[in-house]
Amino acid sequence: MSNNWRISSFNGALLAAYFIPIWTIIAFSIMVSPIHGLYERPSVSIALYASDYLHLGKMATVRLAWLLALARITVVAFFAVFLAMAAFSPLRRNSSGADEALAVALCLGSVLSFASMMMASKVGEIEAMRMHASELLMLLGTAIVMLFETSPKRAAVTPAVEAGAPASGLSLQQP
Repeated sequence: MSNNWRISSFNGALLAAYFIPIWTIIAFSIMVSPIHGLYERPSVSIALYASDYLHLGKMATVRLAWLLALARITVVAFFAVFLAMAAFSPLRRNSSGADEALAVALCLGSVLSFASMMMASKVGEIEAMRMHASELLMLLGTAIVMLFETSPKRAAVTPAVEAGAPASGLSLQQP
């Protein structure tokens, strides 16, 4: 195993191990039966908010359910791309692609979980709110670790310029 695994990569792999199967099952249940899948526990806050506050009709509710399934599958796809890029060593040499895929998955998943949590609090679904809040905290925790973690490229020490250095030593043509 390579020695360039960072904490954010390992944490992202653990998140992917949770989000890929769970959100795929939720999205496929919505795809098979949009109304029934929308009123299950993981999506009930969105369904109740849409029916109570937005007053959506049947077809608009089905479209909302499919849009939610598409959003969940998009997050799952970005987590899968991250896992594929992080797992294969030729692609891992340049970890910026894997970091970008993880960042997009974290961003989209956080927005979806935050919106679901806010809708759950608005309609009074306490258990759904707890579930979405815990998902949001997992995603934000990984994003914070990823933000403050120094990569090997950024950790390279650059030589300090002394105050008494000659002007020729500060040429713009030097790397």
